[in-house]
Amino acid sequence: MDQQQSTTDNSTGLSALAITLLKGVIYREADERLWLALLNLQAQVRDYMAVLGLALVLDEAEGYAFLQAKAEDGETETDKLPRLIARRPLSFPVSLVLVLLRKKLAEFDAGGGDTRLVLSRDEIVELVRVFLPDSSNEARLIDQIETHINKVVDLGFLRRLKTASGPAGYEVRRILKAFVDAQWLADFDARLAVYQQQLAGKDSVEGETL
Repeated sequence: MDQQQSTTDNSTGLSALAITLLKGVIYREADERLWLALLNLQAQVRDYMAVLGLALVLDEAEGYAFLQAKAEDGETETDKLPRLIARRPLSFPVSLVLVLLRKKLAEFDAGGGDTRLVLSRDEIVELVRVFLPDSSNEARLIDQIETHINKVVDLGFLRRLKTASGPAGYEVRRILKAFVDAQWLADFDARLAVYQQQLAGKDSVEGETL
């Protein structure tokens, strides 16, 4: 009876974890009990998601877990499954914000201080503005950068911090390290060089894909 109950509890826990992961990222800091359940059942979660063509990415040190589509190399037509985790094309300015935040996070980690990188809106604006075309309308430029920042918040790489007074702060989520890796940075740096050469001509440059 106890074994049957344990099997039922594991099945229920697995279903809850699967549903939560399909909705988005699991953070240790957000739900300690759910995080511990994931650690205990991660082998079952990996097997369960593999059937759906998804892979579990779990970083115990950083405290996050998410799903990504499994590599498609070598697949046959009969092996292919519908993609549950959509790839999202990003505008070039949003890609730029992500890269600059990733580099800022690397500098922050090298300093060996706090584990949470928190930046003000003005600090993020200053990071980005030097790479954007000059504008005679300062307010409009800042509004545009804020739109890009809001997109990064929507993507889950920045968390807006509530403050009793004064401008909002933003925590750079450490999951950014899993998406913006060395190859992504190198590819983007090449695009950035082209972008800077084309600024005067106002030609558009595509961003990256997550």
